[in-house]
Amino acid sequence: DKKDRGTEVILHISEDSKEFLEESRIRELLTKYNKFMPVPIKFGTKEIPDPNHTPKTIKDKDGKETTEEQKMITVDNIINNPHPAWTKKPSELTDEDYLNFYRELYPMQFEEPLFHIHLNVDYPFHLTGILYFPKLTTNIDIQKDKIQLYQNQVFVTDNVEGIVPDFLQMLRGVIDSPDIPLNVSRSYLQSDGEVKKISSYITKKVADKLNSLFKNNREDFEKKWNDIKVIIEYGMLTDEKFFERAQKFALYPTVNDKYYTLEELKEKIKPAQTDKDGNLVILYASNKDEQHSFIVEAEAKGYEVLLLDSPIVPHLMQKLETENSELSDKKQPIKFARVDSDSIDKLIRKDEEQISKLSEEDQKKLKTIIEEVVPKEKYTVQLEALDSNSNPFIITQPEFIRRMKEMQQTGGGGMMGMGNFPEMYNLVVNTNSDLMQKILKAKGKRKEYINQALDLAKLSQNLLQGKDMTDFIKRSYELMKS
Repeated sequence: DKKDRGTEVILHISEDSKEFLEESRIRELLTKYNKFMPVPIKFGTKEIPDPNHTPKTIKDKDGKETTEEQKMITVDNIINNPHPAWTKKPSELTDEDYLNFYRELYPMQFEEPLFHIHLNVDYPFHLTGILYFPKLTTNIDIQKDKIQLYQNQVFVTDNVEGIVPDFLQMLRGVIDSPDIPLNVSRSYLQSDGEVKKISSYITKKVADKLNSLFKNNREDFEKKWNDIKVIIEYGMLTDEKFFERAQKFALYPTVNDKYYTLEELKEKIKPAQTDKDGNLVILYASNKDEQHSFIVEAEAKGYEVLLLDSPIVPHLMQKLETENSELSDKKQPIKFARVDSDSIDKLIRKDEEQISKLSEEDQKKLKTIIEEVVPKEKYTVQLEALDSNSNPFIITQPEFIRRMKEMQQTGGGGMMGMGNFPEMYNLVVNTNSDLMQKILKAKGKRKEYINQALDLAKLSQNLLQGKDMTDFIKRSYELMKS
C-alpha cells in the first residue's frame, strides 16, 4: 500500500523505443505537448542562487577586498508554464505581457507582431486564446502552421484547417477549446455545427479588432496597411461576412501615399472619373516606377491613381466590380482599369471626342507604313486621335486579357489556358502627334523613326531588353548625329 498521496505511472519501454528514455527526447516531448499544462511538471533539478544569501565583501589573505561566492541551492526544475497569458483576463495583462508570451511561443521570431486579439467566450461554446498579426509580405504562399491548437492547455496540433478560416491561418498564436472534436476528418470538422460557430466567432473578433484599430488610430492603421493587407484582401475574397465587415476598414492607397476606404474613394473621384456611360472608372497602377509615364498622364487630367500591387488584387477587383455592377442595387457601377491598359482618353471616355489632324487617306497610309515595320505577331496597330502632347506611340494590354492572365497565374479564376497565352499588345498610334507628319513625309529614315518611337513605348512598359535594348541605344546615337 502507498503511504503517500498521488498516482504512479510506470511505463515499460520496448527495445525499439529506447530513445524515449533519453533525457533530451523526454524534454522535447514535454516541451511540445505540455509546455502550458495547468499543473507544474517537475523534470529533474537545477541550481539557482540562494535568495536568502547576499554575498558579502571580504578581505583575502593579502588584504584586498573581494566578494564571496554566491551560494547556490538545488530546486525542482519546472519546465512548463501552468498560467499562460491566454488563461488570464485581458485586464490582467499589459502590452509587455502579450509581447513576452509571443516570444515564449516563437523564440526564434525576432520581429515583433503588429497587434494582438484576445479571445474569450463561454457561451454557446468555450474558447480562449490569443492571436497575433505578424508582418507579412505580398507572398500568399505563407506558412500556415503558426496557430497552435490546445485542449485544456494540452497541445493538440498546429494544423487548424477546418477550425480557423483559411485566410486567418496566416496569423500566429494559440486557440484553446474543449469543444473542438479531435480525431475526426477535416470534412467532418467543416460540417460540425460547433466548429462553424467557433470559426464565425474568430472571424468576427478579428474584423471587430481591425475596425477598432481603424477608428481609434487611423494614422497608425494606414502605416501598418502594407503589412496586413494580404490577410484582409484574402479574407474579403473567401469569406462573404468578412467582406461585408471589411468595407468599413479596407484601404485603397494611391500612388501618392493617400489612403481611402472604397466609399471615400468613390466620393472623391466621382466628378472627374465618371465616364459618358455613367461608370465610375477607378484607375490603378501595380508598379509606380514601371508605369510612371502613364501615372503622370492620368494625374495631368486630374485623375486619382491607386497603387494596388498584391498578387490577389485582380481577383478582388473582379469581386468589387460584381458587387457594384448594374445588376446590383448599388447606385453607380464601378470599373477598375490599370493605368497602362489603354490610352487615358479611352480608359475614361468623355462626351468630347478629339478630332484627328490627319485625313482618312493619310491615316490609312500611316497605318500601312507602321504595320510594315512593327512585328504583327506581337502588336495590333490602332490609330487614335489623342491630345497632341500625348506620346506618339503607346503600348497597352487590354484590362480583361491581362487580368485573366494574372488571375490564372495566381491559382484560380480567370480563363483556362490564359496563363500560358502568348503576350499580345495594342500599339496605339497618336495621329495628332507631330511625329506622324514626319513619318508620312520622311522616306529614308521612316523605319528608324518608327522603331525609335516603338522602343520608347516599350521602354515605358519595361519591355525593352537584350538585343532590342542594344539596337535602341545604337539607333539613339545615330539619330543624334543626323
